Amino acid sequence: MTLSVPGRLPTALTVAAAALLTGGTVAWAAPAPATPRAAAAAPDIPVANVKAHLARLQSIATANGGNRAHGRSGNKASLDYVKSKLDAAGFATSVQQFTSSGRTGYNLVADWPGGDTGHVVMTGAHLDSVSAGPGINDDGSGSAATLETALAVSRTGYHPAKHLRFAWWGAEELGMVGSRTYVNGLSAADRSKITAYLNFDMIGSPNPGYFVYDDDPALEKTFQDYFTGLGIATEPETEGDGRSDHAPFKNAGIPVGGLFSGADYIKTAAQATKWGGTSGRAFDRCYHQACDTSANIDDTALDHDSDAVAYAVWTLSS
Repeated sequence: MTLSVPGRLPTALTVAAAALLTGGTVAWAAPAPATPRAAAAAPDIPVANVKAHLARLQSIATANGGNRAHGRSGNKASLDYVKSKLDAAGFATSVQQFTSSGRTGYNLVADWPGGDTGHVVMTGAHLDSVSAGPGINDDGSGSAATLETALAVSRTGYHPAKHLRFAWWGAEELGMVGSRTYVNGLSAADRSKITAYLNFDMIGSPNPGYFVYDDDPALEKTFQDYFTGLGIATEPETEGDGRSDHAPFKNAGIPVGGLFSGADYIKTAAQATKWGGTSGRAFDRCYHQACDTSANIDDTALDHDSDAVAYAVWTLSS
């Protein structure tokens, strides 16, 4: 006799037993292949949230001598603001101190619990400004988009296959001091675990372009695919090549990628036709100046680029 469970199909063992009892034969079906893990869809990053972080960075600069430069009170206050948001969202945060030009600087690193720690997708931006101004595009824009993407990881309860790590660097304006200190402090084994480092330095320029780092073909394609979906053409990033925090990672053999909306190079007529804006004018006329305030941001570029940050993080870590 066979046991059956009402409302359920017979198991393979039950079918086999019945066939043997009745003199029949058993035809074994191969097990169905495992369903591959589906890539999770990245959430939309609300540009209003990103701009709220920029407003806070602006207010910090205003209250601290007009800047957030290395070794100044505005830099530490910026770090405290970002860290408080990440701590409340459930990240494991750590602060790395270093000294440059006789002043103390800080790196903030935030790890999202879970994921394969042997395969780390890392995203970063620099949190310091020049001493001449508040640095809201350079690089409040990248810092805010990276922060809001990290908060979206927590908000959506994302469970990536790979481990996620986010970082905000100090003293980039002095020659990538913070990121170089971090990379130099990693063991060879820990460096090998970072499968991608994504850098976002200036992504809301007021006369914007859409530039993609071309250092690693796979990472470059990830961003190109996103912008192709929006119908936006991109160009390889050359203006800031080697001049931002991806350089120490690249020099250590870690694959790097990222976005850039332009600094003091001049937008050409062809680029203005492609992206809008004004030809014959710098992508950011306030680059490294006091006028790099919260008014020095193109909301559309900031929106597109912030969403691209999340798209890359989700795509590469699923």
